[in-house]
Amino acid sequence: MSLAMIATMVLCFALTISVAVSIGLASILGIQLSNVNMLIATKEMFSAINKFPLAAIPFFILAGNLMETGGISRRLVEFAKSIVGGVQGGLPMTCVLTCMIFAAVSGSSVATTFAIGAILIPALIRHGYPGSYAAALQATSAELGVIIPPSIPMILYGVSAEVSIGELFSAGFGPGLLISAALMLFVWAYCKYKGWGKNDGDGRMPVGRATLQAGWALLMPVIILGGIYGGVFTPTEASAVAVFYALMVGVVIYREIQVADLFAILRKSALSAAVIMFIIANAGLFAFLITRAGVPDAIGHWLQAVLQSPALFLLGVNAALFVIGMFIETSAAIIVLAPILAPVAMHFGIDPVHFGLVMVVNLALGMITPPFGVNLFAACTVARLPLEHIVRHLLPFVGVILLCLMLITYVPSISLSVRDLVYAK
Repeated sequence: MSLAMIATMVLCFALTISVAVSIGLASILGIQLSNVNMLIATKEMFSAINKFPLAAIPFFILAGNLMETGGISRRLVEFAKSIVGGVQGGLPMTCVLTCMIFAAVSGSSVATTFAIGAILIPALIRHGYPGSYAAALQATSAELGVIIPPSIPMILYGVSAEVSIGELFSAGFGPGLLISAALMLFVWAYCKYKGWGKNDGDGRMPVGRATLQAGWALLMPVIILGGIYGGVFTPTEASAVAVFYALMVGVVIYREIQVADLFAILRKSALSAAVIMFIIANAGLFAFLITRAGVPDAIGHWLQAVLQSPALFLLGVNAALFVIGMFIETSAAIIVLAPILAPVAMHFGIDPVHFGLVMVVNLALGMITPPFGVNLFAACTVARLPLEHIVRHLLPFVGVILLCLMLITYVPSISLSVRDLVYAK
């Protein structure tokens, strides 16, 4: 039964059927083969999404769209440019830094790609950077949207593996800052080598003026993250606060969101959230059937027998997740795999929070690797380029992220230092 389900799911993927429908069809086949009442499908699909932490997902998506329309993202770009834009290659560095700041509220890499890419990709092209390079850079930088907290994939991992979402959020700062620093160092050196970006400082605001202009935007992540770690509100409640704050700033303070804009913003956010929730519902049913068949235990025992040390286990998991991430959407992969792999990781003595960051960072790579990288399609849409045109510039960025992934995997303190400081026992 399990083999038939997996084969059906893979076949549907190969036929380019959507991820949620593929998982759902495989689950229906599994129900029929195991002679289970079809009513179980409704029960398990509802149970999969009937979890309070998941309410954060639509709110963070809505907050990101409000930030994009309300002028917050544009002011963050000007602020980041005032800090790093004065050096050669400063504009690509601005892209990375802006995505890092925007990620501290949006929780979504696709939202980050559209919100920041709509501003910076045209700016990079105007300053003489190839459009393919600009798109590859934006797609890679937007990956920070799911690594720096708050993060939708971290929420999904926490729910699936029964791990504290607050601890996952605090553990995300180290990997996020490491990847941001590595990307900025790489783009600076690459631009020096290519001779690009000698006039990137043109039109740059003074730091004081840019900070004043972006003050309300910069206060947003401080309120959200400060409230979470100060115990004022939970991560789910923080998502609602983010929406309220973004709405007030966009409508009342910056006055760039009109009443007529709200329907389009809500519609766009509802569609994005519905897609994720549909995937979660189907993946929840799939995970129930796989668990009922004993597959997680079997895989766990096999991994323990073959990969007999934590280092080998992490290496094997990274290799598998890298391939899986190329073909399966990040949210679906986490929901299906986290309940299977997290207990095995704990058997090897690996902290489940650290393992969660390894999974999230690795699967986030799938957002920038062909053939199904969602960030690539978003960046190509903004840049109006076909996917194949940006692959050449994309490969070095993938190499940088892989190097950071190895450090995050084998140096747990990168993830756990902040967690241990915030959640000191």
